[in-house]
Amino acid sequence: MELLKKWLGHPKELYNLVRFKMGGYKTVMLKMDQDSLSDSLCLCYRYLNQTSRSYAAVIQMLDGELRHAACIFYLIIRAVDTVEDDMTINLETKIPMLQNFHSYLYQPDWRFMDSNEKHKQVLENFQMYCYYVAGQVLVGLSQFFSATKLEDPIVGQDTELANSMGLFLQKTNIIRDYLEDQLEGRDLWPQEVWSKYAKKMSDLAKPENTDKAVQCLNELITNALHHIPDVLTYLSRLKNQSVFNFCAIPQVMAIATLAACYNNQQVFRGVVKIRKGQAVTLMMDATNIQAVKAIMYQYVEEIYQKIPSTDPSASRMQQIITSIRSMTLPGGALVSRTHYSPIYLSCMMLLTALSWQYLSMMSKVAEEYIHTGEN
Repeated sequence: MELLKKWLGHPKELYNLVRFKMGGYKTVMLKMDQDSLSDSLCLCYRYLNQTSRSYAAVIQMLDGELRHAACIFYLIIRAVDTVEDDMTINLETKIPMLQNFHSYLYQPDWRFMDSNEKHKQVLENFQMYCYYVAGQVLVGLSQFFSATKLEDPIVGQDTELANSMGLFLQKTNIIRDYLEDQLEGRDLWPQEVWSKYAKKMSDLAKPENTDKAVQCLNELITNALHHIPDVLTYLSRLKNQSVFNFCAIPQVMAIATLAACYNNQQVFRGVVKIRKGQAVTLMMDATNIQAVKAIMYQYVEEIYQKIPSTDPSASRMQQIITSIRSMTLPGGALVSRTHYSPIYLSCMMLLTALSWQYLSMMSKVAEEYIHTGEN
């Protein structure tokens, strides 16, 4: 009964889950012929799915050879990042290793087994860390898009916008994963921010520090939202549908995740993630720039409604939301994403009543495709 109530509250999500299962995923996810892949490419995709919850699904949305290039590129960047990010490796070992890393790609037996990930803490290094983890990936992929002539040269040349695309995703992941990272001994939030609210980052999870912890969370989300204007500009330049889907879907997942996390003390107590039906709906909706603008507008308005008047970053959040509004509502008009005709709504409600038991099994199938909804 609880599941039924959940879907009755989100009929479009139920409708899209059914549609996704029945073949709607084909509009955004190109089927890859596994039998045509070489053994080495199969291995690469296996590693990709093991390594990245954020990129695995969307990389496999790309067309043809670009998909393979993006897969291999991502794995190489992740390998370099693992070495660069390990503060326990002394510089005498690390610097030559990074300088010669390209040569290791031609040595099948080369291994480095002594990595223990440690992360930087101040805000400036937080920005740089996110750049190397995700920004650099988007910069390189953008250059692929242009080199293949699927996109105009400016897409690959404007590294600042590509960097913002990656920064927005990585900051969202780090913000949302506070508790998971703490349990694994990682302090990824920038010390320059959290030290204003607690003596130790782990103190943010203590019940007596809830108010300060939420203020810290809100400040970091405010910082992340400053990338949205760049994200919208970048996406507005894309022409190829598979490239657009690849780039847009993680971005709308990220803004939905931040809206769920904003001013939410649950970030310090458990897992905050968007609903599977919500993720499917975002995947199926975010196929053109106007739809993406509508989605961004919807979620920043959701955040705006939750801004506490006493929050230290309230005025800055209001300013960035005003800026985003100006880009998503250039003429003051926006097509509603939540309007349903009476017949359409009735059909969705009927599907809800008939399908709610079946959905628990079906959602597992959808989850196979939607790793980004959990990042």
